[in-house]
Amino acid sequence: MGRPTTKTDLLTAATTNYEKLNKLISGMTEKELSTPFDFSDDEKKKEAHWKRDINLRDVLVHLYEWHQLLLDWVHSNQNGDKKPFIPAPYNWRNYGSMNIEFWKKHQNTSLEDAKIMLEKSHNEILKLAGTFSNEELFSKDVYEWVGGSTLGSYFVSNTSSHYNWAMKKLKAHKRNCANK
Repeated sequence: MGRPTTKTDLLTAATTNYEKLNKLISGMTEKELSTPFDFSDDEKKKEAHWKRDINLRDVLVHLYEWHQLLLDWVHSNQNGDKKPFIPAPYNWRNYGSMNIEFWKKHQNTSLEDAKIMLEKSHNEILKLAGTFSNEELFSKDVYEWVGGSTLGSYFVSNTSSHYNWAMKKLKAHKRNCANK
């Protein structure tokens, strides 16, 4: 399935990829869960997140925090409080620093708490997406605060696409563990 362009596809992709992510996680061995992530031997993995996240908890809280961004952004703007998606002092050019702050914030969050938090926020995202019509989600210029994109694209990016990102990272970690 390509990138969702309808409400039905958005909800299906978000649910399917969340289930795939949970299945991948539930199949992780004790070795995979206890071995810190290390992608330093792979020169193709240059993006900051390959160095930032060192365990499953870090990946899950990253997803959770981006869910919170989406929830806060939509609710605030619906209530007339115009907010950008990325909160100040961050923007789309420096949001990597925001991700590091999210990482720091959750260094004392347990893996179990991270799983619970993510499940709750995933369900909140699906519920919120369900309140919008297909046109509200996937037509441009419906909401001034969305800018030149569609509201649905933010939901896709923060659910199914982001879950794909997490699964890619976890599969790479599993390969690393198998090769050591």
